[in-house]
Amino acid sequence: MRLPLLFVVGFGCVASLFAGEGFESLCDGRTFAGWEQKGNWVIEDGAFYRKASGGPLTYTMRTVPDDFELRFEWKVSAGCNSGVYYRPGQYEYQVLDNGGSPYGENPRQSAASLFFCMAPCRDATRPVGEWNEGRVVCKGTVIQHWLNGEKVVDFDYTDARWAAEVELLRIRGADLGARGGRLWLQDHGAAVWFRNVCLREIGKAEVLERSRLEPMPVPAAALEKERARVEQMLKAKAKAREGGAKK
Repeated sequence: MRLPLLFVVGFGCVASLFAGEGFESLCDGRTFAGWEQKGNWVIEDGAFYRKASGGPLTYTMRTVPDDFELRFEWKVSAGCNSGVYYRPGQYEYQVLDNGGSPYGENPRQSAASLFFCMAPCRDATRPVGEWNEGRVVCKGTVIQHWLNGEKVVDFDYTDARWAAEVELLRIRGADLGARGGRLWLQDHGAAVWFRNVCLREIGKAEVLERSRLEPMPVPAAALEKERARVEQMLKAKAKAREGGAKK
């Protein structure tokens, strides 16, 4: 019997991740076809596994469309910090062990956040060692992050309501208007797994369903650390400008 395409694209792919039409599977579960790395990633049970230090795993066959939907599954080790980068600069869907990593104390750095910018509305992660379902939907100036079937981030970065959060990311080095980046999976020094990575381009006529979500508040202690980090970034930028002016 010939199975429908959605069930046979790649080894171990989950049909629910390919719901709808137009998705392209970016991994076959057996090889690194289309991906570039330095030998520190291996394939384990149909998943990309960051086994040793050496750098990210980058998809090189095409750049990410301007308007797109990305779906993937991820699993962390204890204390893990990783991420999925989908546009140039610091566009990062954070992948994290919220309870075991110090980054987890700040919701703007927690799992499914737009790292150092927009916190999810709640922690929807599963326990360490279990697979989580990630999803990113971007069209125009709207960015949406999903975790385990729940939309946890939904904002328009041109909305004045989020000016302070967008400024944080700008200080970190991001241009939210940048497009045409490579998709890459971060090696941040800990074991992490990814599988069932798939991508589709969103058509111009497609309308996103929007939700008014409130990001989790940042606790006072974590906010102080964030402010200190921002000060360090600003001083480093000022020093770099000063050095460039002397040349």
